[in-house]
Amino acid sequence: MRSHDVDYRIIGDDIQLVEIELDPMETVIAEAGTMMYMDNQIRFETKMGDGSEPNQGLMGKLLSAGSRVLTGESLFVTHFTNHGGSKQRVAFAAPYPGKIVPVELNQLGGSLIVQKDGFLCAALGTKISITLNRRIGSGLVGGEGFILQKLQGDGRAFMHAGGTVIERRLNNETLKIDTGCIVGYTPGIDFNIETAGSLRSMIFGGEGIFLATLSGTGTVWLQSMPIRKLVQALSPYGKNVRKESSSLLNNFLER
Repeated sequence: MRSHDVDYRIIGDDIQLVEIELDPMETVIAEAGTMMYMDNQIRFETKMGDGSEPNQGLMGKLLSAGSRVLTGESLFVTHFTNHGGSKQRVAFAAPYPGKIVPVELNQLGGSLIVQKDGFLCAALGTKISITLNRRIGSGLVGGEGFILQKLQGDGRAFMHAGGTVIERRLNNETLKIDTGCIVGYTPGIDFNIETAGSLRSMIFGGEGIFLATLSGTGTVWLQSMPIRKLVQALSPYGKNVRKESSSLLNNFLER
């Protein structure tokens, strides 16, 4: 089905939200628990599936919902519909500090691949499925890059990224990045994971054991602060705490 044509505005800077404006009987779908506020005539319903195939049978809905569980997301998708006679608004908040990235799927060839926690919301008609990276390297890592989400349709979708977002256009090029810093990429990009240099570099370099490689022609979106790094930075046992506790000023104040 054709996607609903929804209008939007992004509010905020470092901790953003997206406000979707719906015409009568228009619908937007979103991850469970992301809604911040909505107008009185908006009605929401939790469904097993994204609603992109209205005539889909029970087995198809179960398979679609089961694939979402593999990505670590909720079994259900929430549908927000305007049942009023005028425009109504519903807003969705980012789950952690960062940016909300709007994308026009019809300008990207109708398809986009995003990390398993990168999808926020989209116009009804957008199909959400999973895709497995069959490269051996990503399979050995078993984390980022092995199970990905695939968005298909001709409407607007919204990704969420941590920290600052960088959009890069590759023209038959290769880019090496931290495995957690990938937000999404177009299907013309080949995603693989390889070891990060020599054994000494892997152990003492501080950049991790693996690096992601993005090769080909297309567009990629990167994030400066993936949720994994944010959790490590805020952890009471993280390296930032060790840095603080080892400072000369802190040692003096503790005496």
